[in-house]
Amino acid sequence: MVMNVGAFVCSCADTCDIDLEGVREGVSDVEVVASSSHLCDDGLPAMAHLVDEYDLDQLLVTTPEPRCQDAIRETAVSQGLHPDATAFVDHREGAAWVHDRDAATEKTARLLNARRESLAHEPVSRTVSRDAGDAVAVVGDPETAAALADTADVTLVANGADFDDADADLDGVSLARGRVVDVVGEYGDFELELRARVTEDCISCMDCVREGPDGMVTRYPVDIDPAAPDGEWADCCPVDAIDLDGVERTVEADQVIFPGATGTATGGQIGLYLGPVDGATIAAVEDLLGGVQKPKHLDLDMDICASGESSQMGCNACVDACPHDAVDRPHVDEVEFDPVACQDCGACTSSCPTGAVQLRDPSNERIAREVETLLAPGTDDDGGFLGSLRSDDAGIETPVIAFVCSERAADALRRYGRRAREDDAVRYPPVLPVSVDCTDTVGEAHAMHALAAGAAGVAIVGCGGDCLHSGPDPKAELVRRLDRATGDLGLGERVTFLAPDPAEPRAFVEELSGFVADLDPTPVPAGDHEATGTVREGKPNPPFNSHDWALESVRVLLDHVEPNREVIRGLTDFGWMEVSDACNLTPTCSTMCPTDAIRRTDDADLQFNHEDCVNCGLCEEGCPETAITMHDGLDLSRLPENREGERWETVYEGEMRTCVRCGKPFASEGTAEHVAGEVGDLVEGVAPTDEHSVFDYCGECRAVLLFEEGGR
Repeated sequence: MVMNVGAFVCSCADTCDIDLEGVREGVSDVEVVASSSHLCDDGLPAMAHLVDEYDLDQLLVTTPEPRCQDAIRETAVSQGLHPDATAFVDHREGAAWVHDRDAATEKTARLLNARRESLAHEPVSRTVSRDAGDAVAVVGDPETAAALADTADVTLVANGADFDDADADLDGVSLARGRVVDVVGEYGDFELELRARVTEDCISCMDCVREGPDGMVTRYPVDIDPAAPDGEWADCCPVDAIDLDGVERTVEADQVIFPGATGTATGGQIGLYLGPVDGATIAAVEDLLGGVQKPKHLDLDMDICASGESSQMGCNACVDACPHDAVDRPHVDEVEFDPVACQDCGACTSSCPTGAVQLRDPSNERIAREVETLLAPGTDDDGGFLGSLRSDDAGIETPVIAFVCSERAADALRRYGRRAREDDAVRYPPVLPVSVDCTDTVGEAHAMHALAAGAAGVAIVGCGGDCLHSGPDPKAELVRRLDRATGDLGLGERVTFLAPDPAEPRAFVEELSGFVADLDPTPVPAGDHEATGTVREGKPNPPFNSHDWALESVRVLLDHVEPNREVIRGLTDFGWMEVSDACNLTPTCSTMCPTDAIRRTDDADLQFNHEDCVNCGLCEEGCPETAITMHDGLDLSRLPENREGERWETVYEGEMRTCVRCGKPFASEGTAEHVAGEVGDLVEGVAPTDEHSVFDYCGECRAVLLFEEGGR
């Protein structure tokens, strides 16, 4: 469906120092571009007129102000547009207030173009759902338990605390004694394993409180500290409810609030709240009571998953990457996704080499088109305004793509923009932002594509040490690997990770400014590359899978650089095979390979296709002779363009044994000798009159031989 798109630019009552005419000239592929100094007020009638005149279906508007957005959206609705048909671009906090006039003008036009391109790749909405009850377990927090008592079935787990003097109304709250040993399960089906030294036979008579060691027996609920010593006092209970060896019980709940938990994934699962509790936590719990319906974040194609076959564990990248326990291995050769537990961080998708799991929104294709549009020079046939800005002293001199976390990092940048309105020291270089749900979405393919599209550098802008998903310094390893790869390619270090602290804008400005200043001009022209996300037609993997997308980007880069090494290190989605003489040419490796990158020829040679290998390790793991060793890295010499177009290389030369009767090759020499060594004693003498071994015959001729020998 083709949409008629209109773009509207505002200077916010001339508080934004941008060239409105320059922005208009820089916006492309829309029906109309209009500007106003006060669009949300004086400009609304003109906007309504243009909606009718050009029969617009979609509006792109520059304003970050909620009040202005509401007014513009209402006008659009009054003209018959859908409430969601208006999209907004932050040209103020994100451009005009933090950059100089020329850079802000150019950036605003690029942001509008990228937003237009992004909207063209929005997916059709899909949802997933799960039923749940109203049972909520709250660990050690009586105030939170009381706050939820009117809406949920609340169990307050003491976890060693004494609630006798708690300043909270616990009427309607069930108490559970004991300390939490573990929390297992998922939303709608959690279990808390508790250990206590008092059984459920307790009648709260307080005898143990009076007789026991001071400070080691709680009153409400009654329980005994694990460190309390044995002694005669333990015999005081009239109902024998004291068990100093400890008793265990389980509390079931649909949701769990455990503020003091340690050693659990930072982001946690849906329905599991581990950090400080505030009003938002209470609201989130209440919103999930009874069940949940939420967007479906992932597209799955498990037929191309490299997780394993034949009881062998292969690629485990998504399981290792997921910070929300939404990916599991129910069996050693199977991976299972929980779409309800998924928090849309993208960690599994950026780590998956085959494309078996992909994020629906933003999809990799959507991200690619945004990046390409942001980097496009923006000149028209007559050398328009943005073309004139690409001089040595104006506009965006060093194009840097910034993948920005849409949660805390984006909020920090908005705060910086407001601070910059009164403090010029908060201004930073005009990086080109691409919003992602979490920087976990960003993998090696995203960075390589940005560089192939003409970016001088890539900044991954996330939450840092208190990331809601990945924990401390979440992208340090990725940046290290990518800088190694760009160094090997002859580009030098081109990638950084930044964690903007809302309270410390100058530290961010200094770090980003230093990164941009140290970047050499890129040898890759901007605007020339439009990714397909594929290596070649006919592959079963979907476009924009990490392996193919990264390889496509590297090939573009190689047209403009001279690599420093033959093997490009740091790219984990690529590997090459080494095979020892222990190989018996059993078909295990070729059978298990999820991308068909291994094959055995009729001449008993083992061949390998480096272009298709995703470095999952299944062949090495499953080889019965342990003859295979996989090496990390993209070996340029093994790509078909450097081998006269040949995709396959022989990594082991074998020899076929031919049947002494019919002459047909039927097994490799290594396999035949291995089988003879294993079972030769068992079949010795079955053909005593024949001068050859039964292992010299193919299966059909061997059957004839045994029949002729009388079945002996």
